[in-house]
Amino acid sequence: MIVSLLWMLLEKQLGWHDELISKHATYTNIFAILSIILFALALFDKRKNYYNGKMTWLQGFLAGLGITVIVAVLSPLGQYITNTFISPEYFPNVIDYSVESGKMTLEQAEKYFNQ
Repeated sequence: MIVSLLWMLLEKQLGWHDELISKHATYTNIFAILSIILFALALFDKRKNYYNGKMTWLQGFLAGLGITVIVAVLSPLGQYITNTFISPEYFPNVIDYSVESGKMTLEQAEKYFNQ
């Protein structure tokens, strides 16, 4: 969650939540690469430090499942912090951009982009 919040701060500072919002959908995908790397590093760490360098498929699956559950539980809090403190203007900005660029009507954008 900390890495995710730092990423949101970076996006905000780079202008992807306001003046460069047209680039947000593309550039935010960079975070997927970072997430995959962190997930893999966590599994490698688990194998090295908990299973003494050898991990079965089932142990790896359960470790990955545990990581996934922790991320899923913490995600709503991260979203709340992002939408309330880091970038409260994101949703109005993305709604305006979607309407101005002709991608959606105002009603569609408000329905799609809601908190």
